[in-house]
This record gives sequence, C-alpha cells and structure tokens, in this order.
Amino acid sequence: MALDAQPGRPPDYRCVGVGVGPSNLSLASLLHGRHDVPNVFFEKSREFGWHDGQQIPGSSLQVSILKDLVSLADPTSAFSFLSYLHSQGRIYHFINAQFEAVPRQEFRNYLEWVCQRNPNVLLGEKVTSVDFDGSFVVTTSKRTVTAENVVIGVGSQPWVPPQASLGDDTQFHVSDFITKAKNLAGLRVGVVGGGQSGAEAFLDLISRSGAGLPRRVSWISRRSNFFPIDDSPFTNDYYMPCHSDHFANLPLPNREAFNVRHVLTSDGISESTLREIYQVSYIHRFVQGRQDLIALYPNRALTNVTPTGGSGWTITTRHNDDPNVVEQVEVDLIVWATGFRPASTDFLAPIAHRLQHEGLELAVDDSFAVRWDGPPDRNIFVQNGARQQRGLADPNLSLVAWRSQRIVDRIRGVRSTEQLPSFIEWWAKAPADELDSEIRIG
Repeated sequence: MALDAQPGRPPDYRCVGVGVGPSNLSLASLLHGRHDVPNVFFEKSREFGWHDGQQIPGSSLQVSILKDLVSLADPTSAFSFLSYLHSQGRIYHFINAQFEAVPRQEFRNYLEWVCQRNPNVLLGEKVTSVDFDGSFVVTTSKRTVTAENVVIGVGSQPWVPPQASLGDDTQFHVSDFITKAKNLAGLRVGVVGGGQSGAEAFLDLISRSGAGLPRRVSWISRRSNFFPIDDSPFTNDYYMPCHSDHFANLPLPNREAFNVRHVLTSDGISESTLREIYQVSYIHRFVQGRQDLIALYPNRALTNVTPTGGSGWTITTRHNDDPNVVEQVEVDLIVWATGFRPASTDFLAPIAHRLQHEGLELAVDDSFAVRWDGPPDRNIFVQNGARQQRGLADPNLSLVAWRSQRIVDRIRGVRSTEQLPSFIEWWAKAPADELDSEIRIG
C-alpha cells in the first residue's frame, strides 16, 4: 500500500524495488507487513523465473539450507525455506531424503512460492526510467509512482567472450542449456568454462543414454585444473557480514587481488559433481570402451573460434604453460559456460550524471546506498552489484538476507543487532604497549 498521495499525483512509496530476483525478493519479504515502509517491487518478466534454462537435473545449491531469503536476518519469518517446506506438507520428507545440498529446482520453486505470496511484487511491469524531483519518479510500462528510496536488484545477464557467435543454435550460453542442448546424438560438443555451470553441463552431456549420447564431449577451461569449491569452515568466514565490512575498507588493489586469489570459494565445482564426472568418465572409457567420448582440456586460453566446413566450429586455444603450443578442437556445437555480468541499468539515465562510480560499479556506502549528490534521506540502493567493493560474497546467496536487512534498517533509521564477528581478527590492531602509550599521552 502506498503512502497517501495528493489528488492528481502518483502514488508515493517509501521503497520501490526494480527487479525481482533473490536479492529484491529477500528485501520484499523482510518488508512484508511493515506498514511504516509502504513498498512495491516491479519485475519485467511476466512469470517468475530463476535460471530456468539452466535447471539441469541433479544440480544443487552450493550454500547451506539456512542461507535462504530471510532466515539469517529473521529466523521467524513466514518466508523462510522451512516455512515453504511446511506449507507444502513435505518437511518430514525433505528431512528423510537427507540431501547433501538443496536441489536447485527445489530452491527455484521456493523462490516462486515467496513471490506468489507477496502482493507487493508485481510481475510483467518493466521499469523504463528513474528520475528525481524531490522524490524519485519511477516510470514503468504501466504506471508512474514516486518513492523516497529505490532499490536496484536487476541481477545479471549471460556473458560470452568476443570470440563467441550466438547467431544460431550451434552456439549458446549455458543459461539456455535446457531448451537448446537437445538432439545431440552423434555430435561433437564443446563446453567452454571450468566453473560449476560448465561442470554440470558436461556431466549432463556425458550421462545421456546410449541413443542420445553425443559422439564426443570436450571440456575446455582456462584454469589449470577442474578445481573443487573451497567450502571449508574458515574459508566460509569470507561469507560473513564482518568480512564484507572489512573487505570494503581495503585499498582497491588489495580487493582486486583478493577476488582473483579466492575465486574458488564461490566459483569452484562441488566435489560431488567432480566425483560423478570422474566416475562416469571411468565407466565410459574402461568399462564400456568409449575411448573417444570424453576430452578434457584445462589450462588453455581460448584464442579463436572459426567456422569449419558445414555447420561446425574450430576452437583454437593456447596452452598456458607453453603459449607456443596451439591446439584446435573440432566441434559441431559450443556451450558457453562463461558466467554472467551485471545487467543493464539504463533506466537510471535521467540521473546517471548524479551518481558516483567506482570503476564500472556504482559506488556504495556501508548500507549499499549509492553515493550521489542528492539529499541524504533519499537513496538508491544496489543489490548484487558491488562485487569489486564488497567482495565475492556480494553476488552469492550467503549474505542476501543480511544485506536486505541493512537496507531495511537504513530506510527505517534503525540498526539491527549484528551477529557475533568471526573468530578471525580481520582488522590489524596496534600492539598493546602502543595502545597504552597512546592512552597515557592522551
């Protein structure tokens, strides 16, 4: 429900959300029922979706069941994953199934359930512009509203390298895998990308039944091996709120180096997936005698993709240990498992000149509010758009609920109690005798 608006003026809200992925869905859930923060969230898609083209059978989340939309901020919320299971009448079945990780399709269904239960989430309505005239003026494909605060949660979009050509179905991004990776019997398929999505695509392809099995599946990665995700306890401290705050205060070169050095904490491959790939490879080669089905090419830098005779492609790579070694892989089809980049925020064009940037990102403060030249009680917040400023956890599900709570607190002018900090002392501290001398001098 909007704030009372004057006759002839558009409805006014304290919070308007742009985009409804997990991040803004988390925020909408935490705001649900808060009459002091009238809110509405707009999503351009007519139906809810979350990586629907990438819901490969058998894929699962790489984070804890507790890292849902709300539990780490409000364990009593009616929008938790446990609430979802209970409402469906299958909470005992889920426990008895003893999943090592939540099936990704199940989590997607949970997100849709949350979306459907919140009347403040409006689908099929694209935000076309955000302007400012004392309040933010948000124009959609159906209406105009005003807001004290706007929260950008447009997520990411598929990214492919410049060598890719997505003009037909012989090359496509892994986000379209479900619809386009069909009828591949007898074809040579290349999977490019050494992260979890590439591993899942590769495993699905080599696990198909005899009649649907490709002739050959080549997996190419620039990483020096097919590495597992680092999911150990102290590594997971990188995905705590206190480390996010610590990271934000590091110099830019340190932050950039950290994200490169520790990328496998967020973009490594689940050990269960790697184990299954190895086992299926063993069966194919040594038990069933398919010597030529599987080809693994890690530690290669892709340099070119050129058409071959017919409808095929030649993938040219250079070996990272010896750049003079050039290799070519002939394929009929390429699956680009090359990740995602932040989606466009062109709708901010009317006020873009007033917003500060750090590199390619909108510069945010410790409440994820964009630094700008407007009044301090009018803010644009950014969700899942500050990886360079807030670290590898920013696009991850781990801190979704906490980040949303920070935004809610800023809007309401309060500060929720933070959880206890890490066992690890992230911040450097002066020696005790130094502190004592400072106190004596003071």
